[in-house]
Amino acid sequence: MKYIDWFELWLENYVKPSAKERTYVRYDQLIRTHVAPKIGSFEVDSLTPIVLQSFVSELLSSGNLKTGKELSSAFVNMIISVVQSSLKTAHLVGVANEYIAGKIKRPKIIEKQVECFSCTEQKKIENCVLSSKKDKLFGIVLCLYTGLRIGELLALTWSDIDFGKELLFVSKTCHDANDGYNHIRVIDSPKTPHSRRIIPLPKQISTLLKALNKRSRCEYIIADGDKPVFVRSYQRTFELLLRKLHIPHKGFHSLRHTFATRAMECGIDVKTLSELLGHKNATITLNRYAHSLLEHKVEMMNKLGKLL
Repeated sequence: MKYIDWFELWLENYVKPSAKERTYVRYDQLIRTHVAPKIGSFEVDSLTPIVLQSFVSELLSSGNLKTGKELSSAFVNMIISVVQSSLKTAHLVGVANEYIAGKIKRPKIIEKQVECFSCTEQKKIENCVLSSKKDKLFGIVLCLYTGLRIGELLALTWSDIDFGKELLFVSKTCHDANDGYNHIRVIDSPKTPHSRRIIPLPKQISTLLKALNKRSRCEYIIADGDKPVFVRSYQRTFELLLRKLHIPHKGFHSLRHTFATRAMECGIDVKTLSELLGHKNATITLNRYAHSLLEHKVEMMNKLGKLL
């Protein structure tokens, strides 16, 4: 059986029934754009370790379809995971005589230094949002003080807030999709089980949310009038805000990084921060924000030095 034929069987019978729709769509796109053109015509049992490793090397050197340059190590590792999963199942059900994809040597992933806004930039953003008459912009400030991902933010409904205890409950996320006819919003379970979490709200944020709630005409907290907001649309809104304020472009996710950085500057411990961010464990948090933590330690030591 050719690998592309097995891929289609695997996707429809093993991935689609058990995975999130978004995962199924992502796998399908990865296969059709990166895997099928290179090794899809091979017979499953012709996929030797050398063939697979050559495929990985090609992705790393010239796998970017737009530029013809390399793909990132993280993206290539994602493709490797899909290939390995498909071939492991192929072996289990007897389509492949043996499982050889475990012999692939993965590229090392280098954790990128996170981008966050300076205190001055953050204050400019907050002042602009809070002085604006557009209520939907408040989500930007909410992310700065909770570390929410954009999908988590736009999936929030008013029932996710306990104003009495000043708590925010993260239990779902959303993403943009297409049903074949229209651009739609899809509400889904969180990114990982650890993403389900409870975040205490600062009193100032809780007060602002109460005021927003009184004006709201939608079940979703971040809305454009009486309609919920699409992810790409909100990202674009944020890009335009930064341009208006003459702040260098950073992705929406930088708001989450800014929250984490400010939290560490305030002395929050890594385990607590990890739980607030919804990370699997504190090691992930530490690795991601080690640079910010070191800068904070240097700053504190310099302050101590001035006391001598």
